[in-house]
Amino acid sequence: MSTTKARELRDMSEEQIRLVWKEAAESLFRLKIQAQTEKLAAPSEVRRHRRTIARCQTILAERQKQAASAT
Repeated sequence: MSTTKARELRDMSEEQIRLVWKEAAESLFRLKIQAQTEKLAAPSEVRRHRRTIARCQTILAERQKQAASAT
């Protein structure tokens, strides 16, 4: 999974963003388990997935706010 930039996420539908979020969360979970049992080959992956999750949450929250203010 490559790094997903905020610009790329903003171009996606809500369903696609949720899918990216889910994939990042699952990868992060596996990395955390792996970190506890053995040494990670790329510890920076944990940070990358956390940031992807945060980007997804931020964009979805922005969209909810816009929808609420539009009504």
